[in-house]
Amino acid sequence: MTSPPPSSPPAPSLVASLVRHYDELVAYVRRRFGAPGMAREVVHDVCVRLLEAPARTDAQQPIALLRRIAHDAAVDRCRAEDLRRHWVEARQQLPDAPCPQPAMEQRLDGEQELARLVATIEAMPRRRRQVFILHKIHEVPQAQVAQRMGIGLKAVERHLRLAMASCRAGRLA
Repeated sequence: MTSPPPSSPPAPSLVASLVRHYDELVAYVRRRFGAPGMAREVVHDVCVRLLEAPARTDAQQPIALLRRIAHDAAVDRCRAEDLRRHWVEARQQLPDAPCPQPAMEQRLDGEQELARLVATIEAMPRRRRQVFILHKIHEVPQAQVAQRMGIGLKAVERHLRLAMASCRAGRLA
């Protein structure tokens, strides 16, 4: 029995490539995002992702793939940090004291406006009302509204546009 011809050595896994190019990846993230502390954290996150995922050995240029993964992870981290910062700053602007109760006149105005809105919605044609309630009240995406109701997406858009115009007109009345 003849032995098979020797083949090329198997490609290194991405984790092995990450270990070999760790400092290079950290320097890459640091250069791209200008955050020295974040660079190591991002590369560590990439390492954890690779360890949790099934082993990949099919990358032709593992360092290029690792750079892309690290870049995307850094972008995700920056976006998450921006979002967190936005919420923290918004929270700091909130008053510590509870909001005062609205005056009786404000409550009556609000109740009247709500009654006009309800009357406007009830006066809509059945299908328009259904589209409006599904999308605006229950937050069902327009494509799903179209699918549930057996109508086209353009029809959903038209119903919503007309419903919103009715609501605006009813508010002014």
